[in-house]
Amino acid sequence: MAKQGKRLRKIAEGLDLEKNYALAEAIATAKANANAKFDETIEISMNLGIDPRHADQMVRGVVGLPNGTGKTVRVGVFARGPKAEEAKAAGADVVGAEDLLEAVQGGTIDFDRCIATPDMMGIVGRLGKILGPRGLMPNPKLGTVTMDVKGAVTAAKAGQVEFRAEKAGIVHAGIGKASFEADKLLENAKAFVDAIQRARPSGSKGTYVKKVAVSSSMGPGLKVDVASLSA
Repeated sequence: MAKQGKRLRKIAEGLDLEKNYALAEAIATAKANANAKFDETIEISMNLGIDPRHADQMVRGVVGLPNGTGKTVRVGVFARGPKAEEAKAAGADVVGAEDLLEAVQGGTIDFDRCIATPDMMGIVGRLGKILGPRGLMPNPKLGTVTMDVKGAVTAAKAGQVEFRAEKAGIVHAGIGKASFEADKLLENAKAFVDAIQRARPSGSKGTYVKKVAVSSSMGPGLKVDVASLSA
């Protein structure tokens, strides 16, 4: 940890961490300073004026990033018969019914996103205590309980990300890799911000977007001028 601390301090020496950067500048700066030995993820975090403990203030949804995330997403699908074949053809990594139920119950979860056809929810519901805490429980509002298995698998593979406000009212997501071109990262960031704006709940009063920050996986957070989000 000491080594990481020295590294962060060295990066921070050339940055003004109190400055409110324009969104494009924050992304370009985070990208330029992402010099770890792996391809770091560029992340955006938004502090919202909500209290997620109240149902009418929860912010949750999905958004397709136009340039993908740069991350390989493994997709699991609960389906039978023709829909199972459709899932496999679409590129799903794990497809099954009772056999997949047993695998998950046994501790084998070989997927990052979980999709199910409506008729499979009786089975999937039995996995709520396992999939729920991991954010993997299929949900019709997120498009992961659907008969359009091909569309759901394709979207997940193409860079669709889920978002959900945490207890402190913060939503965050990876918007691509440091190896992405800056304009591609900016397009993804704008798509995410637009989705959060559209998801503003009815119970949110006053200032909705309070603070925004951009960082790389191993880099310091850069404050973003909220006004620049609409530029």
